[in-house]
Amino acid sequence: MGCNCAILALAASATALIPPAARPGAPSAAPSAAKTHKARLPPLHMGDWAEANAAKALDAQKRIVMKFGGSSIRDAERVTHVADLIASKIREGFTPAVVVSAMGSTTNELERAGALALVDGIVRVDEMRKLHLEVLDELELPANVGYEVRQLLRELESLLDGVSMVRELTPRTKDLLVSFGERMSCRIVAGQLKEAHDITAVPIEAWNIGLRTEGGHGEARVDEECYDDIARALRSSIVERNEVPVITGYVGHDADGRVTTLGRGGSDLTATTLARAGASTQEPLFAEVQVWKDVDGLMSADPKVVSNSVNVPFATYEEAAELAYFGASILHPTALRPAQVGQCPVRIKNSYNPDHPGTLIASPSKIDEERSLKSLERPALTAITAKRGVTLVDISSSRMLGQPGFLAAIFEVFETDGVSVDVVATSEVSVSLTLDPKAHLGDEAKRFLSPKGLKRLEDIARVDVRDGRAIVSFIADVARSTELIARVFTVLAQRGVKVEMLSQGASKVNISLVVLDADAEEALRIIHDEFFSEKKEAVASR
Repeated sequence: MGCNCAILALAASATALIPPAARPGAPSAAPSAAKTHKARLPPLHMGDWAEANAAKALDAQKRIVMKFGGSSIRDAERVTHVADLIASKIREGFTPAVVVSAMGSTTNELERAGALALVDGIVRVDEMRKLHLEVLDELELPANVGYEVRQLLRELESLLDGVSMVRELTPRTKDLLVSFGERMSCRIVAGQLKEAHDITAVPIEAWNIGLRTEGGHGEARVDEECYDDIARALRSSIVERNEVPVITGYVGHDADGRVTTLGRGGSDLTATTLARAGASTQEPLFAEVQVWKDVDGLMSADPKVVSNSVNVPFATYEEAAELAYFGASILHPTALRPAQVGQCPVRIKNSYNPDHPGTLIASPSKIDEERSLKSLERPALTAITAKRGVTLVDISSSRMLGQPGFLAAIFEVFETDGVSVDVVATSEVSVSLTLDPKAHLGDEAKRFLSPKGLKRLEDIARVDVRDGRAIVSFIADVARSTELIARVFTVLAQRGVKVEMLSQGASKVNISLVVLDADAEEALRIIHDEFFSEKKEAVASR
């Protein structure tokens, strides 16, 4: 309750993002005369109306969501840097809403603290307390910020005391436990904005602007019915009260007011949810979501595997989603959906290298427009990625040739066992598919299904299971698929890398190959060199 009162007190006292004198183009203090003598105002002409609407649209184009991950605010130095970044955006005329993750590895430490209390009955938060209190001291933040952070640390210890006594850690309690990281970090970032830049920043738990979830704990989904509530709350804070809300990522409330989490990487989803909510109104609230990471945006391949990988300046929503699903860890796989539905561009930026343009993710028409402005052509291949440790399953049945229901019977088995299928290739009598490694059950050789499910499958077909495979996916211009596949198969064959399966068609931007897991990194390097070597690209384009 003390925290909420402090937040409300901050909000009530807010009058501007920055001092009027520091605001570019700030109006003078004389408009009261206009209010007193309304009758003397000249009539409103169509040109005045158009100019007012243009100014309103310009304001909307300057409103952005800025999301910062844990590595971007891992210590006092990084918090200072992030606050400086936000302040510089405000000086440039932007109006931000800020979303933050927990500081550094705090979420991992909270999970470990919960496990320690559950298994050994030990309550230990020393490292978390040390990190957050040291940051408070180094930044010399106001007393009210220190009080709120210390109060949260006390509540955290009380929660862990309860876990250690009853030796129980339910999904509901775990969600509450891991929420403390974001709840502390949002207060620290808001405090630094206020202390160092005199910005009216207000720390806010996401549920206090209306973010509601459904679907249980641990991997909750955003309830789309809450969009209007979020839009109203943000418009009131940003437009009417000129505040900078600093909002917790990753967490929300269910319909009963219990804390829930959106799963790992869910802070990205929080940021795009704010943009989607803002797009649900007649006048979109935000022009762009900026996701600040510790890399220069999307890369053509994993730099840890392909040393000469390059930045991808543009990607469509679908291309970025495919990259995220098939192994690129830059964005949460589900985070792009709200932005895509709301048609709000997402820009991935590097908080350690803020001058780098990063990667713009937007609709195909927006990307084409941006490429045209920079006189860039669409590349044959945008990026490649790999999903390691998958299982390849070949299912064939000559006796079911031409019989209806063959595919339905197969996929019913996987659905019953709750196993996720990644890539599929079919013929009249056989199906080849790969299975999500997270869905594997047990350690037996045929671990992709329960014994009962495997028996049901073997009753209708011959089943061949091959572990130790990898999916190599390339995001590309599928209109040039013949050329792409020919070049890929040629260079892989020359280097002795065998392709066991090819899938293309369902996605308009993705072609996937299955190779031995041991060959995955070599395949990535070979394909990348084929398409991203300037010399080869010049020859291929002749």
